[in-house]
Amino acid sequence: MTTNLTSNTVVVYHSGYGHTHRLAEAVADGAGATLLPIDAEGNLSEDGWAALDAADAIIFGAPTYMGGPSWQFKKFADTSSKPWFSAKWQDKFFGGFTNSASLNGDKLNTLQYFALLAGQHGGLWVSLAIKPSNTKSSQRDDANRMGSYLGPMAQSDADAAPEEMSRGDLETGRLYGARVARIAQQHKSI
Repeated sequence: MTTNLTSNTVVVYHSGYGHTHRLAEAVADGAGATLLPIDAEGNLSEDGWAALDAADAIIFGAPTYMGGPSWQFKKFADTSSKPWFSAKWQDKFFGGFTNSASLNGDKLNTLQYFALLAGQHGGLWVSLAIKPSNTKSSQRDDANRMGSYLGPMAQSDADAAPEEMSRGDLETGRLYGARVARIAQQHKSI
């Protein structure tokens, strides 16, 4: 008999202007996850580090600046060498999402950075698994309009407020959060 277990999922992210925060909220909503913001100095609280250690799944998030994640996220990633030394995150499920002002904006590089960080920790990466919206009838508010496979990519015009983000990008994040949490939950029930 299988019990109905839930997964303990956390979303650890940095947001510079609020757009990535809004996407993090959508991902967390889908996953039923706890939000762990990295502050403007690249720091995470001690409680945040403890939550990561206890999590079944960790979802990374950062804006893509100059072809990679923000320096604040990179500082967090470098500091994660402490749990790496004792393999605290080994065999956890991982995912990631990003946002930039440009349609491409080299967002793939940020997602690859996240996947490599997860791999360094001995984690298991969860792909997006949403077919891209890439036909003539596709709209800005369709899910996976960026055509990503590693994780959600969002595009926010540089002069747009976070409230103006594409509903499709936010829905992509919500669906992805649900997928990561579901896979972590299925693994727990084995």
